Amino acid sequence: MSAPARRPAIATQDEAPGLASRRVAARLLAAVVEARTSLDGLTDAGGGHPEYRRLDARDRGLVKAILMAALRRRGTVEAILAACLDRPLPGKAASLRTLLHIGAAQILFLDVPDSAAVDTSVELARADPRNARFTGLVNAILRRVSREKEAFLARFDDPALDCPPWLFERLVAAYGEPRARAIALAHRRPAPLDLSVKADAAGWAERLGGEALATGTVRLPPLDRAVTELAGFAEGAWWVQDAAAALPARLLGEVSGSTVADLCAAPGGKTAQLAAAGARVSAFDISKSRMKRLQENFARLGLSAETHIGDLRALAAREPFDAVLLDAPCSSTGTIRRHPDVAYTKDAAEIGKLAGVQAALLAAAAGLVRPGGRLVFSNCSLDPVEGEAVVEAFLAARPDYARLPVRPAELPGLEEAVTSAGEVRTTPDMLDRGTPSRSGLDGFFAARLARLG
Repeated sequence: MSAPARRPAIATQDEAPGLASRRVAARLLAAVVEARTSLDGLTDAGGGHPEYRRLDARDRGLVKAILMAALRRRGTVEAILAACLDRPLPGKAASLRTLLHIGAAQILFLDVPDSAAVDTSVELARADPRNARFTGLVNAILRRVSREKEAFLARFDDPALDCPPWLFERLVAAYGEPRARAIALAHRRPAPLDLSVKADAAGWAERLGGEALATGTVRLPPLDRAVTELAGFAEGAWWVQDAAAALPARLLGEVSGSTVADLCAAPGGKTAQLAAAGARVSAFDISKSRMKRLQENFARLGLSAETHIGDLRALAAREPFDAVLLDAPCSSTGTIRRHPDVAYTKDAAEIGKLAGVQAALLAAAAGLVRPGGRLVFSNCSLDPVEGEAVVEAFLAARPDYARLPVRPAELPGLEEAVTSAGEVRTTPDMLDRGTPSRSGLDGFFAARLARLG
Protein backbone atom coordinates (compact mmCIF):
# COMPACT_ATOMS: atom_id res chain seq x y z
CA MET A 1 0.00 0.00 0.00
CA SER A 2 1.41 3.38 -0.90
CA ALA A 3 2.01 5.95 1.82
CA PRO A 4 -0.63 8.67 2.18
CA ALA A 5 0.12 12.00 0.55
CA ARG A 6 2.07 14.28 2.86
CA ARG A 7 0.08 17.28 4.08
CA PRO A 8 1.72 20.63 3.39
CA ALA A 9 3.77 22.19 6.15
CA ILE A 10 2.11 24.70 8.44
CA ALA A 11 4.22 27.63 7.33
CA THR A 12 7.68 28.66 6.17
CA GLN A 13 9.46 31.89 6.98
CA ASP A 14 9.76 32.94 3.33
CA GLU A 15 6.25 32.08 2.11
CA ALA A 16 4.05 34.76 0.57
CA PRO A 17 2.15 37.07 2.93
CA GLY A 18 -1.37 35.88 3.63
CA LEU A 19 -0.69 32.30 2.64
CA ALA A 20 -0.84 30.92 6.19
CA SER A 21 -4.24 32.49 6.88
CA ARG A 22 -5.72 31.06 3.66
CA ARG A 23 -4.27 27.64 4.45
CA VAL A 24 -5.86 27.69 7.89
CA ALA A 25 -9.17 28.87 6.41
CA ALA A 26 -9.14 25.90 4.04
CA ARG A 27 -8.33 23.47 6.87
CA LEU A 28 -11.13 24.82 9.04
CA LEU A 29 -13.70 24.89 6.23
CA ALA A 30 -12.95 21.24 5.53
CA ALA A 31 -13.36 20.44 9.23
CA VAL A 32 -16.80 22.05 9.24
CA VAL A 33 -18.28 20.59 6.06
CA GLU A 34 -16.55 17.21 6.04
CA ALA A 35 -16.16 16.40 9.74
CA ARG A 36 -19.16 18.51 10.94
CA THR A 37 -17.03 20.31 13.50
CA SER A 38 -18.34 23.44 15.22
CA LEU A 39 -16.76 26.62 13.91
CA ASP A 40 -16.93 28.19 17.38
CA GLY A 41 -14.85 25.32 18.72
CA LEU A 42 -12.31 25.56 15.88
CA THR A 43 -11.82 29.31 16.41
CA ASP A 44 -11.93 29.37 20.20
CA ALA A 45 -9.10 31.53 21.52
CA GLY A 46 -8.15 29.02 24.20
CA GLY A 47 -8.98 25.59 22.81
CA GLY A 48 -9.40 26.08 19.07
CA HIS A 49 -7.46 24.59 16.17
CA PRO A 50 -3.71 24.96 16.95
CA GLU A 51 -2.87 26.41 13.54
CA TYR A 52 -5.57 29.04 13.97
CA ARG A 53 -4.34 29.96 17.44
CA ARG A 54 -0.77 30.44 16.12
CA LEU A 55 -1.91 33.22 13.78
CA ASP A 56 -1.77 36.85 14.87
CA ALA A 57 -4.98 38.74 15.57
CA ARG A 58 -5.18 40.29 12.10
CA ASP A 59 -4.83 36.94 10.33
CA ARG A 60 -7.36 35.31 12.68
CA GLY A 61 -9.78 38.05 11.71
CA LEU A 62 -9.20 37.31 8.03
CA VAL A 63 -9.71 33.57 8.57
CA LYS A 64 -13.03 34.22 10.31
CA ALA A 65 -14.18 36.59 7.57
CA ILE A 66 -13.33 34.05 4.85
CA LEU A 67 -15.10 31.24 6.69
CA MET A 68 -18.23 33.25 7.38
CA ALA A 69 -18.49 34.25 3.72
CA ALA A 70 -17.71 30.75 2.44
CA LEU A 71 -20.36 29.18 4.70
CA ARG A 72 -23.07 31.84 4.36
CA ARG A 73 -22.81 31.72 0.57
CA ARG A 74 -21.69 28.12 0.09
CA GLY A 75 -24.45 27.25 -2.37
CA THR A 76 -23.82 30.34 -4.47
CA VAL A 77 -20.09 29.64 -4.60
CA GLU A 78 -20.73 26.02 -5.57
CA ALA A 79 -23.09 27.06 -8.38
CA ILE A 80 -20.58 29.59 -9.77
CA LEU A 81 -17.72 27.11 -9.63
CA ALA A 82 -19.85 24.53 -11.42
CA ALA A 83 -20.57 27.08 -14.17
CA CYS A 84 -16.82 27.50 -14.65
CA LEU A 85 -16.11 23.78 -15.05
CA ASP A 86 -16.45 21.76 -18.24
CA ARG A 87 -17.03 18.66 -16.12
CA PRO A 88 -17.66 18.15 -12.37
CA LEU A 89 -14.69 17.80 -10.05
CA PRO A 90 -13.76 14.22 -9.17
CA GLY A 91 -15.61 12.80 -6.19
CA LYS A 92 -12.37 12.44 -4.25
CA ALA A 93 -11.29 16.04 -4.86
CA ALA A 94 -12.65 17.40 -1.59
CA SER A 95 -9.48 19.35 -0.75
CA LEU A 96 -9.46 20.95 -4.22
CA ARG A 97 -13.12 21.92 -3.89
CA THR A 98 -12.42 23.47 -0.48
CA LEU A 99 -9.50 25.45 -1.89
CA LEU A 100 -11.66 26.80 -4.72
CA HIS A 101 -14.40 27.74 -2.26
CA ILE A 102 -11.93 29.71 -0.13
CA GLY A 103 -10.60 31.58 -3.15
CA ALA A 104 -13.99 32.27 -4.71
CA ALA A 105 -15.55 33.45 -1.43
CA GLN A 106 -12.84 36.10 -1.12
CA ILE A 107 -13.31 37.30 -4.69
CA LEU A 108 -17.09 37.40 -4.52
CA PHE A 109 -17.82 38.63 -1.02
CA LEU A 110 -14.77 40.11 0.72
CA ASP A 111 -12.95 43.40 0.32
CA VAL A 112 -9.59 41.86 -0.49
CA PRO A 113 -7.68 42.19 -3.79
CA ASP A 114 -8.80 39.55 -6.26
CA SER A 115 -5.16 39.00 -7.21
CA ALA A 116 -4.31 38.05 -3.63
CA ALA A 117 -7.19 35.56 -3.50
CA VAL A 118 -6.12 33.98 -6.80
CA ASP A 119 -2.38 33.92 -6.13
CA THR A 120 -2.62 32.44 -2.63
CA SER A 121 -5.03 29.78 -3.86
CA VAL A 122 -2.66 28.81 -6.66
CA GLU A 123 0.27 28.65 -4.24
CA LEU A 124 -1.70 26.46 -1.83
CA ALA A 125 -2.60 24.11 -4.67
CA ARG A 126 1.03 23.94 -5.80
CA ALA A 127 2.23 23.14 -2.26
CA ASP A 128 -0.25 20.29 -1.72
CA PRO A 129 0.63 16.96 -3.41
CA ARG A 130 -3.10 16.22 -3.73
CA ASN A 131 -3.71 19.38 -5.76
CA ALA A 132 -0.43 20.26 -7.46
CA ARG A 133 -1.58 18.94 -10.85
CA PHE A 134 -4.65 21.19 -10.68
CA THR A 135 -2.68 24.43 -10.28
CA GLY A 136 -3.57 25.64 -13.77
CA LEU A 137 -7.25 24.80 -13.23
CA VAL A 138 -7.36 26.74 -9.96
CA ASN A 139 -5.77 29.74 -11.65
CA ALA A 140 -8.14 29.64 -14.63
CA ILE A 141 -11.33 29.19 -12.62
CA LEU A 142 -10.62 31.90 -10.05
CA ARG A 143 -9.52 34.39 -12.71
CA ARG A 144 -12.79 33.77 -14.52
CA VAL A 145 -14.72 34.24 -11.27
CA SER A 146 -12.88 37.54 -10.82
CA ARG A 147 -13.66 38.74 -14.37
CA GLU A 148 -17.33 37.76 -14.33
CA LYS A 149 -18.29 38.06 -10.66
CA GLU A 150 -21.04 40.67 -11.14
CA ALA A 151 -22.68 38.60 -13.87
CA PHE A 152 -22.35 35.43 -11.82
CA LEU A 153 -23.88 37.03 -8.73
CA ALA A 154 -26.81 38.34 -10.77
CA ARG A 155 -27.31 34.91 -12.34
CA PHE A 156 -27.19 32.99 -9.06
CA ASP A 157 -29.17 35.30 -6.78
CA ASP A 158 -31.71 32.83 -5.34
CA PRO A 159 -31.27 32.76 -1.52
CA ALA A 160 -32.45 29.15 -1.46
CA LEU A 161 -29.10 28.23 -3.05
CA ASP A 162 -27.40 29.03 0.24
CA CYS A 163 -29.74 26.93 2.35
CA PRO A 164 -28.92 23.19 2.35
CA PRO A 165 -31.78 21.17 0.84
CA TRP A 166 -32.58 19.34 4.10
CA LEU A 167 -33.06 22.65 5.88
CA PHE A 168 -34.90 24.46 3.11
CA GLU A 169 -37.40 21.61 2.83
CA ARG A 170 -38.16 21.86 6.55
CA LEU A 171 -38.49 25.64 6.39
CA VAL A 172 -40.94 25.38 3.49
CA ALA A 173 -42.97 22.78 5.39
CA ALA A 174 -43.13 24.99 8.49
CA TYR A 175 -43.50 28.47 6.99
CA GLY A 176 -44.32 28.14 3.29
CA GLU A 177 -41.95 28.86 0.41
CA PRO A 178 -42.06 32.70 0.45
CA ARG A 179 -41.17 32.85 4.16
CA ALA A 180 -38.56 30.12 3.71
CA ARG A 181 -36.85 32.23 1.04
CA ALA A 182 -37.05 35.32 3.28
CA ILE A 183 -35.41 33.39 6.11
CA ALA A 184 -32.72 32.08 3.76
CA LEU A 185 -32.06 35.64 2.59
CA ALA A 186 -31.66 36.81 6.19
CA HIS A 187 -29.17 33.98 6.78
CA ARG A 188 -26.94 35.44 4.06
CA ARG A 189 -26.44 38.71 5.94
CA PRO A 190 -24.12 39.50 8.84
CA ALA A 191 -26.12 39.97 12.02
CA PRO A 192 -26.16 43.23 13.98
CA LEU A 193 -24.67 43.31 17.46
CA ASP A 194 -27.31 43.18 20.20
CA LEU A 195 -26.62 44.05 23.83
CA SER A 196 -28.62 43.59 27.01
CA VAL A 197 -27.92 46.34 29.53
CA LYS A 198 -28.31 46.44 33.28
CA ALA A 199 -30.01 49.82 33.09
CA ASP A 200 -30.59 52.86 30.83
CA ALA A 201 -30.89 51.25 27.42
CA ALA A 202 -31.55 54.61 25.74
CA GLY A 203 -28.45 56.14 27.32
CA TRP A 204 -26.20 53.28 26.26
CA ALA A 205 -27.67 53.27 22.77
CA GLU A 206 -26.77 56.94 22.39
CA ARG A 207 -23.30 56.45 23.85
CA LEU A 208 -22.50 53.49 21.58
CA GLY A 209 -24.09 54.90 18.43
CA GLY A 210 -26.87 52.32 18.31
CA GLU A 211 -30.59 52.27 18.93
CA ALA A 212 -32.75 51.04 21.79
CA LEU A 213 -35.32 48.54 20.57
CA ALA A 214 -38.77 48.60 22.13
CA THR A 215 -38.07 45.29 23.85
CA GLY A 216 -35.10 46.81 25.72
CA THR A 217 -32.22 45.54 23.59
CA VAL A 218 -29.52 47.95 22.43
CA ARG A 219 -28.71 47.29 18.77
CA LEU A 220 -25.53 48.24 16.92
CA PRO A 221 -24.57 47.47 13.30
CA PRO A 222 -22.02 44.67 12.77
CA LEU A 223 -18.72 45.60 14.38
CA ASP A 224 -15.37 45.96 12.64
CA ARG A 225 -13.52 45.70 15.98
CA ALA A 226 -13.54 43.60 19.11
CA VAL A 227 -16.55 43.83 21.41
CA THR A 228 -14.17 44.23 24.34
CA GLU A 229 -13.13 47.64 22.97
CA LEU A 230 -16.61 49.12 23.37
CA ALA A 231 -17.41 51.50 26.21
CA GLY A 232 -19.12 49.74 29.08
CA PHE A 233 -17.61 46.30 28.52
CA ALA A 234 -14.88 46.46 31.16
CA GLU A 235 -17.19 47.90 33.81
CA GLY A 236 -19.84 45.25 33.11
CA ALA A 237 -22.63 47.59 32.01
CA TRP A 238 -23.91 45.18 29.36
CA TRP A 239 -23.49 41.78 27.76
CA VAL A 240 -23.89 40.47 24.22
CA GLN A 241 -27.29 38.81 23.68
CA ASP A 242 -29.43 38.61 20.57
CA ALA A 243 -32.76 40.43 20.80
CA ALA A 244 -34.63 37.13 20.43
CA ALA A 245 -32.56 35.41 23.10
CA ALA A 246 -33.52 38.17 25.53
CA LEU A 247 -37.26 37.42 25.22
CA PRO A 248 -37.70 34.17 27.25
CA ALA A 249 -36.52 35.70 30.54
CA ARG A 250 -38.87 38.65 29.99
CA LEU A 251 -41.80 36.25 29.77
CA LEU A 252 -41.40 35.34 33.44
CA GLY A 253 -42.59 38.84 34.31
CA GLU A 254 -41.70 40.51 37.61
CA VAL A 255 -39.10 38.33 39.33
CA SER A 256 -37.61 40.68 41.93
CA GLY A 257 -37.24 38.75 45.18
CA SER A 258 -38.42 35.50 43.59
CA THR A 259 -36.51 32.24 43.49
CA VAL A 260 -35.76 31.39 39.85
CA ALA A 261 -33.95 28.41 38.36
CA ASP A 262 -32.18 28.94 35.04
CA LEU A 263 -31.62 25.49 33.55
CA CYS A 264 -29.02 24.85 30.81
CA ALA A 265 -27.88 28.32 31.85
CA ALA A 266 -24.40 28.82 30.38
CA PRO A 267 -23.04 31.10 29.03
CA GLY A 268 -25.43 33.08 31.19
CA GLY A 269 -27.13 35.83 29.21
CA LYS A 270 -30.59 34.92 30.50
CA THR A 271 -29.18 34.28 33.98
CA ALA A 272 -27.79 37.81 33.95
CA GLN A 273 -31.17 39.22 32.94
CA LEU A 274 -32.83 37.49 35.89
CA ALA A 275 -30.13 38.49 38.37
CA ALA A 276 -30.17 42.10 37.17
CA ALA A 277 -33.95 42.12 37.66
CA GLY A 278 -33.50 41.21 41.32
CA ALA A 279 -34.28 37.49 41.24
CA ARG A 280 -32.54 35.01 43.53
CA VAL A 281 -31.16 32.88 40.72
CA SER A 282 -29.87 29.32 40.76
CA ALA A 283 -28.06 28.50 37.52
CA PHE A 284 -27.70 24.89 36.38
CA ASP A 285 -25.60 23.49 33.55
CA ILE A 286 -24.18 20.07 32.75
CA SER A 287 -20.89 21.46 31.40
CA LYS A 288 -18.14 22.44 33.81
CA SER A 289 -16.33 24.50 31.17
CA ARG A 290 -19.48 26.35 30.13
CA MET A 291 -20.33 27.06 33.76
CA LYS A 292 -16.84 28.49 34.23
CA ARG A 293 -17.60 30.86 31.38
CA LEU A 294 -20.85 31.91 33.08
CA GLN A 295 -18.96 32.58 36.30
CA GLU A 296 -16.38 34.68 34.44
CA ASN A 297 -19.15 36.68 32.79
CA PHE A 298 -20.84 37.27 36.13
CA ALA A 299 -17.59 38.46 37.66
CA ARG A 300 -17.28 41.11 34.93
CA LEU A 301 -20.94 42.08 35.28
CA GLY A 302 -20.83 42.30 39.05
CA LEU A 303 -23.84 40.00 39.38
CA SER A 304 -24.36 36.96 41.58
CA ALA A 305 -26.10 33.62 41.23
CA GLU A 306 -25.83 30.19 42.77
CA THR A 307 -24.25 27.80 40.29
CA HIS A 308 -24.74 24.04 40.06
CA ILE A 309 -23.02 21.65 37.64
CA GLY A 310 -24.82 18.47 36.66
CA ASP A 311 -27.67 16.93 34.69
CA LEU A 312 -30.91 18.52 35.85
CA ARG A 313 -32.72 15.24 35.18
CA ALA A 314 -30.79 13.76 38.10
CA LEU A 315 -31.39 16.56 40.58
CA ALA A 316 -32.22 15.46 44.08
CA ALA A 317 -35.53 16.62 45.53
CA ARG A 318 -35.26 20.25 46.62
CA GLU A 319 -37.42 23.20 47.49
CA PRO A 320 -39.42 24.15 44.38
CA PHE A 321 -38.83 27.49 42.68
CA ASP A 322 -41.21 30.36 42.05
CA ALA A 323 -40.21 30.27 38.40
CA VAL A 324 -38.09 28.11 36.10
CA LEU A 325 -36.53 28.97 32.75
CA LEU A 326 -35.49 26.08 30.51
CA ASP A 327 -33.64 27.21 27.39
CA ALA A 328 -33.11 23.70 26.07
CA PRO A 329 -30.31 22.43 23.82
CA CYS A 330 -31.46 22.24 20.22
CA SER A 331 -30.37 22.19 16.59
CA SER A 332 -29.65 25.95 16.79
CA THR A 333 -31.02 26.55 13.30
CA GLY A 334 -32.34 29.91 14.48
CA THR A 335 -28.77 31.19 14.91
CA ILE A 336 -27.48 30.53 11.38
CA ARG A 337 -27.02 34.27 10.73
CA ARG A 338 -24.33 34.26 13.41
CA HIS A 339 -23.29 30.62 13.12
CA PRO A 340 -23.56 29.58 9.45
CA ASP A 341 -21.74 26.33 10.17
CA VAL A 342 -24.93 25.04 11.84
CA ALA A 343 -26.48 24.47 8.41
CA TYR A 344 -23.67 22.00 7.64
CA THR A 345 -23.04 20.42 11.03
CA LYS A 346 -26.68 19.48 11.77
CA ASP A 347 -29.26 17.48 9.79
CA ALA A 348 -32.90 16.43 9.87
CA ALA A 349 -32.21 13.25 11.86
CA GLU A 350 -30.62 15.25 14.64
CA ILE A 351 -33.72 17.43 15.01
CA GLY A 352 -35.82 14.43 16.02
CA LYS A 353 -33.20 13.24 18.51
CA LEU A 354 -32.91 16.67 20.08
CA ALA A 355 -36.68 16.97 20.40
CA GLY A 356 -36.58 13.84 22.54
CA VAL A 357 -33.92 15.38 24.76
CA GLN A 358 -36.00 18.55 25.10
CA ALA A 359 -39.08 16.58 26.11
CA ALA A 360 -37.13 14.80 28.85
CA LEU A 361 -35.64 18.06 30.11
CA LEU A 362 -39.04 19.77 30.12
CA ALA A 363 -40.51 16.92 32.16
CA ALA A 364 -37.68 17.27 34.68
CA ALA A 365 -37.99 21.05 34.79
CA ALA A 366 -41.71 20.79 35.53
CA GLY A 367 -40.95 19.09 38.82
CA LEU A 368 -38.92 22.08 40.01
CA VAL A 369 -41.82 24.57 39.86
CA ARG A 370 -43.99 25.26 42.89
CA PRO A 371 -47.79 25.12 42.48
CA GLY A 372 -48.84 28.47 41.09
CA GLY A 373 -45.38 29.07 39.66
CA ARG A 374 -44.31 29.71 36.08
CA LEU A 375 -42.23 27.69 33.63
CA VAL A 376 -40.83 29.10 30.38
CA PHE A 377 -39.57 26.61 27.80
CA SER A 378 -37.51 28.00 24.92
CA ASN A 379 -34.86 27.20 22.35
CA CYS A 380 -33.21 28.69 19.27
CA SER A 381 -34.52 26.22 16.69
CA LEU A 382 -36.65 27.22 13.73
CA ASP A 383 -38.26 23.79 13.59
CA PRO A 384 -41.71 23.26 15.17
CA VAL A 385 -40.71 19.68 16.03
CA GLU A 386 -38.36 21.19 18.62
CA GLY A 387 -40.82 23.82 19.81
CA GLU A 388 -44.58 23.71 19.41
CA ALA A 389 -44.72 19.90 19.20
CA VAL A 390 -42.71 19.45 22.41
CA VAL A 391 -45.06 21.76 24.32
CA GLU A 392 -48.21 20.14 22.95
CA ALA A 393 -47.01 16.69 24.00
CA PHE A 394 -46.03 17.99 27.43
CA LEU A 395 -49.42 19.61 28.08
CA ALA A 396 -51.22 16.46 26.96
CA ALA A 397 -49.25 14.46 29.54
CA ARG A 398 -49.38 17.00 32.39
CA PRO A 399 -52.88 18.10 33.38
CA ASP A 400 -51.34 20.04 36.26
CA TYR A 401 -49.89 22.52 33.74
CA ALA A 402 -51.60 25.00 31.43
CA ARG A 403 -50.37 27.39 28.79
CA LEU A 404 -50.17 30.99 30.05
CA PRO A 405 -50.58 32.88 26.77
CA VAL A 406 -48.23 35.70 25.88
CA ARG A 407 -50.02 38.88 24.88
CA PRO A 408 -48.74 40.83 21.83
CA ALA A 409 -48.45 43.95 23.98
CA GLU A 410 -45.75 42.19 26.02
CA LEU A 411 -43.43 42.25 22.98
CA PRO A 412 -43.59 45.81 21.61
CA GLY A 413 -42.21 45.94 18.10
CA LEU A 414 -42.42 42.17 17.82
CA GLU A 415 -46.16 41.63 18.06
CA GLU A 416 -46.01 39.48 14.93
CA ALA A 417 -43.91 36.96 16.87
CA VAL A 418 -46.83 36.05 19.16
CA THR A 419 -48.72 33.08 17.72
CA SER A 420 -52.44 32.42 17.87
CA ALA A 421 -51.74 29.95 20.69
CA GLY A 422 -50.02 32.65 22.75
CA GLU A 423 -46.52 31.30 22.19
CA VAL A 424 -43.53 33.20 20.80
CA ARG A 425 -41.99 32.28 17.45
CA THR A 426 -39.37 34.64 16.02
CA THR A 427 -37.73 34.14 12.63
CA PRO A 428 -34.67 35.88 11.16
CA ASP A 429 -36.74 37.82 8.60
CA MET A 430 -38.62 39.71 11.35
CA LEU A 431 -37.74 43.07 12.95
CA ASP A 432 -37.14 45.19 9.86
CA ARG A 433 -35.23 48.30 10.96
CA GLY A 434 -34.85 49.84 7.51
CA THR A 435 -31.42 48.52 6.56
CA PRO A 436 -30.09 44.93 6.44
CA SER A 437 -27.27 45.77 8.86
CA ARG A 438 -29.79 46.73 11.58
CA SER A 439 -32.59 44.26 10.83
CA GLY A 440 -33.47 40.72 11.77
CA LEU A 441 -33.05 38.59 14.88
CA ASP A 442 -32.41 34.98 15.75
CA GLY A 443 -35.08 32.35 15.32
CA PHE A 444 -36.51 31.44 18.73
CA PHE A 445 -39.43 29.59 20.23
CA ALA A 446 -40.80 30.20 23.72
CA ALA A 447 -43.88 29.02 25.60
CA ARG A 448 -44.99 30.21 29.03
CA LEU A 449 -46.65 27.63 31.24
CA ALA A 450 -48.25 27.78 34.68
CA ARG A 451 -48.30 25.02 37.26
CA LEU A 452 -51.82 24.83 38.60
CA GLY A 453 -52.12 25.19 42.34
